[in-house]
Amino acid sequence: MPGKMVVILGALNVLWMVFVVSQAFKIEIFPKSKIIAQIGASVSLTCSTVGCESPSFSWRTQIDSPLSAKVRSEGNTSTLTMDPVGFENEHSYLCTATCGSGKQEKEIKVQIYSFPKDPEIYLSGPLEVGKLVTVTCLVPDVYPFDRLEMDLLKDNQNLKSQYFLEPTEKKSLETKSLEVTFTPTNEDTGKDLVCRAKLLVDEIDVEYEKRETTEKLQVYIAPRDTVIFVNPSTRLQEGDSVTMTCSSEGLPAPQILWSKKLDNSNLQLLSENATLTLIAMRMEDSGIYVCEGVNIIGRNRKEMELIVQEKSFTVEISPGPQVVAQVGDSVMLTCSATGCESPSFSWRTQIDSPLNGKVSSEGTTSTLTLSPVSLENEHSYLCTATCGHKKLEKGIKVDLYSFPRDPEIETSGVLVDGNPVTISCKVPHVYPLDRLEIELLKGESVMKSKHFFEDEHKKSLETKSLEITFVPTTEDTGKVLVCQAKLNIDEMEFEPKQRQSTQTIYVNGRESNKDYFSPELLMLYCASSLIIPAIGMIIYFARKANMKGSYSLVEAQKSKV
Repeated sequence: MPGKMVVILGALNVLWMVFVVSQAFKIEIFPKSKIIAQIGASVSLTCSTVGCESPSFSWRTQIDSPLSAKVRSEGNTSTLTMDPVGFENEHSYLCTATCGSGKQEKEIKVQIYSFPKDPEIYLSGPLEVGKLVTVTCLVPDVYPFDRLEMDLLKDNQNLKSQYFLEPTEKKSLETKSLEVTFTPTNEDTGKDLVCRAKLLVDEIDVEYEKRETTEKLQVYIAPRDTVIFVNPSTRLQEGDSVTMTCSSEGLPAPQILWSKKLDNSNLQLLSENATLTLIAMRMEDSGIYVCEGVNIIGRNRKEMELIVQEKSFTVEISPGPQVVAQVGDSVMLTCSATGCESPSFSWRTQIDSPLNGKVSSEGTTSTLTLSPVSLENEHSYLCTATCGHKKLEKGIKVDLYSFPRDPEIETSGVLVDGNPVTISCKVPHVYPLDRLEIELLKGESVMKSKHFFEDEHKKSLETKSLEITFVPTTEDTGKVLVCQAKLNIDEMEFEPKQRQSTQTIYVNGRESNKDYFSPELLMLYCASSLIIPAIGMIIYFARKANMKGSYSLVEAQKSKV
């Protein structure tokens, strides 16, 4: 019996100890029973125990879906962290704490919402007086939308309210909208258009419960009554100036654009100012000018036609219709325009060959300089002067010649009585060849003449010659050889058109030449002038006085001198 009592007392002690322990072991959870979390935020649930040194924890959802969160337990505390919070976290979460044989459990509900941005206001177009406009108020990414209320107000006057009470079966972020159509008036300018949205979730903090957006109304009037003022007139002369001023009514005040209508009816923008001034007008400036008043609502145009009439002007070219120049000289052709303030010039040859000259234009004058002038410059040149749309052209012909030196007389050897000799007459660097005529005379009689017609188409500087072979006699001594060249161009004004060279004939006797003349002496005799050769011959024959016949020859030479 005593043994049974001991066992009973021991058992009672154990039960009492368990009862005491179970009374001391408690579990707490924070927040208490519910948490409202914004989608995308970070949320932590904390579970802790009292009266247990080494508890163990576990977390689960009430419907045993995945936690979609991280668990961290340390000591008598366990934390469940959801970062970021999403639709998958909208559950009731259970925290279970075990201490020995004791176990306790707490529940907390996680409710989510999305109300991240202020409403957005959109207009179907600019507000124009008298024209319907639709205003749309959008609330983006809202959840749960069945708790959403929206109001649209104009100057504290409620235009429309809307409640989205239909139940939602799907979990998603949605954009909800409210639309109102009204007709703006002038008085609406400056009034406040307010879009207000509320998410009716009691547990949400006040700062998240209501959002609103305000926009100032600006009412516009399309451009109208566009007018143009022209000074001095719509009919002008070339070189005149004109000022055109344009105005247009509207709200906001229209911007003025000036354009010119092109041939294809497109518009070429000229100015963005109310006043358009055109100076030094040309005939191509004639046309239809368009003024447009433009603002955000629309545009209104007015057209005006300007007519620019031709102003006469003249063109002159100098030194005249023709200029004659010698190859190698400098030639200056001048083109002048009168009756035009700012002409433009161009030069060309009539056959469109290169100018081969330098053009200089200044003011109303243009100059073409050919320096030195060569055969490639022998053309008819055309100067074109342009004033506005009008063009005038003047031509000038450049004719060239080359006749720079007197002819040159040459003999094939010393003139000896009875021996044939060739005499040539050369005309150097002559042009044009087909106009050249060469005559060779002995005294008054023409020995030979030649015209070079066969060279009509040659365009080059050439040396032409005339040759003749004759047999001199002693009677020819003292006569004069004349080489005469003529450049027969009557239509050209230049001097000289005729050049000549002369040379006196000296014929040596046959025997004296054979016996007494060395080749060196004969060359000296041919090249010397009239007196020096004679003196040389006298000295030479004086030294040979002991030879037969020398005295008579010296006497003959002295008598000639």
